[in-house]
Amino acid sequence: MSGLFHCASSPRVERLSEGLARRAPLDLSVLPENDLVRHHVNLSRKNLCVDSSFYPLGSCTMKYSPKAGEAVAAERGFSSAHPWQKPEEVQGVLHVLGELSRDLAALTGMDAMCLYPAAGAHGELCALKTARQYFRLKNDPNRTEVLVPENAHGTNPASAAMAKLQVVVVRMNNRGRVDVEDLRKKLSARTAVLMLTNPNTLGLFETEIDTVAKLVHDAGGLLYYDGANLNAILGRVRPGDMGFDMIHVNLHKTFSIPHGGGGPGAGPIGVKAHLAPFLPGPFLVQESNRWSWTEADSRSIGRFHGAHGNFLNLLKAWVYLHLLGDEGARRVSLAAVLNANYLQEKIKPLLPVPYGAGRCMHEFVASALPLKDETGVSAMDIAKRILDEGMYAPTVYFPLLVKEALMVEPTETERRETLDRFVALMRTIVEEARTHPERLHDAPVRTPVGRVDEVRAARNPVLK
Repeated sequence: MSGLFHCASSPRVERLSEGLARRAPLDLSVLPENDLVRHHVNLSRKNLCVDSSFYPLGSCTMKYSPKAGEAVAAERGFSSAHPWQKPEEVQGVLHVLGELSRDLAALTGMDAMCLYPAAGAHGELCALKTARQYFRLKNDPNRTEVLVPENAHGTNPASAAMAKLQVVVVRMNNRGRVDVEDLRKKLSARTAVLMLTNPNTLGLFETEIDTVAKLVHDAGGLLYYDGANLNAILGRVRPGDMGFDMIHVNLHKTFSIPHGGGGPGAGPIGVKAHLAPFLPGPFLVQESNRWSWTEADSRSIGRFHGAHGNFLNLLKAWVYLHLLGDEGARRVSLAAVLNANYLQEKIKPLLPVPYGAGRCMHEFVASALPLKDETGVSAMDIAKRILDEGMYAPTVYFPLLVKEALMVEPTETERRETLDRFVALMRTIVEEARTHPERLHDAPVRTPVGRVDEVRAARNPVLK
């Protein structure tokens, strides 16, 4: 760890040109304290974050995280614990891991949890490798296909490919749900897993989930739950009760750990009992109020993390669950769904919601296509203009089922007043598109970095 902070010997410093490299430590004593404070506060203001702004980023639940988790994680007994300490020296740490495993299993309807994966996509890979091991030891090695809906998160097919499985795309119907007839055609003796998000990326609950689960199981496959949208159903319905055999949980989305930034994150996976022996080991066990580790047997896929998971983030999720309690967990999903439906009804008169005939769950997808046809203003222009007003933009151009898509997720932590400010801003932007479209084409103009050429950046990235 010390190498991360020892700048004097950092290779980055050594690569600086002679005129830029510092020859002596900076003497801050010559500067007034108020100048230093203003300098750092102004630097912090250049970073738009959930602590400072509304962040309705639909493809990733970006909600406010209570600071209690950070405070507990800073306690020396937790922050100084080492993954290879003897179990008797870290019983408090093991208690947290054991209790979190039990709570997540109870909330998701699974029989066993593995806390090792370091991110949601890492959890997907871990689960798919577990599924492969299950079929391999059942002498059914020809199950090499993973079925993925056409509106799935991009990590689903990527994880399948990483697990050396073939991806088969399942169509969505005109209601934005899995096309059951197309699913019937795609299922075969080669099917290993159907990966499904419920509610899906259009913010719609898969109303035929019982039929989908039966079809997959009758074909001999496993049903996998992408837990990205679990906050929409938390405490109200469990994936395990819908027929899912496996799940990964994005703790940064539903359970309030820090999001992104290159990690470390946490993406635990849960499985039904028939898959538990194949999970990564070692396993945490409790005997007479004492916690310890026991090695997995030859059925396990082996270790999947250098330690026992990213403990401090797992700890923050444990704190969050203790703050919520059972009733609080149910309120999370109620507020997420209520906020999304309120915002959907307010946005519909401004931008159509192609799959918004009924109620949504935690998010919805509007389309800027009619506005673009009328004014030339695109979804990207709208997103850039939102940045100028101190809010972050929704996800754009995903899912591909909706042209000029704007995926909006208000999350459960925002008040009605914040949602109303967003609606007022969207009303202003739509009016500007008709009266002053150049404002949107030029945006953002108030941010520290103006509009960049995304296409050029993607084709010719500057990597050094």
